[in-house]
Amino acid sequence: MHDIEPFFNWRDDYIAAEDVRSPFFGRTYDEFFYTHKVYNYFIHPQWDEFGSSTLYLKVLFADYDDGTAILELIGEWNDCLHNDIMYLKREVLEPMVEEGIYRFVLICENVLNFHGSDDCYYEEWYEDIRDEDGWICYLNTLNHVEEEMKETRLQYYAHFGKAFSQVNWRVHRPKALCQLVGKLIHGQIKRLPG
Repeated sequence: MHDIEPFFNWRDDYIAAEDVRSPFFGRTYDEFFYTHKVYNYFIHPQWDEFGSSTLYLKVLFADYDDGTAILELIGEWNDCLHNDIMYLKREVLEPMVEEGIYRFVLICENVLNFHGSDDCYYEEWYEDIRDEDGWICYLNTLNHVEEEMKETRLQYYAHFGKAFSQVNWRVHRPKALCQLVGKLIHGQIKRLPG
């Protein structure tokens, strides 16, 4: 797991540690000293900690004028034992919403497990953004993660599933990916190209 780095090809477009509006502004990273773990396996030091002991993320892109953001996640999303959604909502999502972000793409291909509890924080997140024509989309969830998300009723607050699975998102520029996801959500296209 220590070899899995957050996607870095968009660093010319955006770096969260250099964005004064980002919850991760001013963070510094050590390329050689590994401190964070998932399942007792060290993860790459570029991933950002936000309060969870099992889930980490990287804000890959934020466009405040367009209200869009792309976050990549890694680890175990465990609301049942660790209340990860509370930390994610309070420490990352709320500050981003306050800065004008209301459309979220969460890349979940490295979320190895999901253990849901209730849907209260997801409903709250959805309520925070829906008046702005906002949306939440989980891309590339693993099948068993998707099933657990459905059991927790997250489909009422976020878009995920077959149409959003196996998206080759790396071939797109960040703004183009956000636009394509929006078109997919609104039924203007059936499947993302590439």
